Amino acid sequence: MGRGKTMIKRIDNSTSRQVAFSKRRKGLLKKAGELSILCDVKVGVIIFSCTEKIYDFSSSRLDPFFIFPSLKVNLFYSMRNIFLD
Repeated sequence: MGRGKTMIKRIDNSTSRQVAFSKRRKGLLKKAGELSILCDVKVGVIIFSCTEKIYDFSSSRLDPFFIFPSLKVNLFYSMRNIFLD
């Protein structure tokens, strides 16, 4: 017997929302790594949390934030403005 279908909507409880974010973030980064290996492609993922933390993954040896240091700052402020609107 499988799990029931999850409704995709905002989780009101902040603790539950943070737990869901942590689990889904790990799953997303795992899938990105698997996609990179299986399909021999370069994958980059940047995640902005509501606590203003940035999580990133890069399948290549060069970190995009290392190549473009201003990218991290510019993306952070751009996404912050989107969240605040």
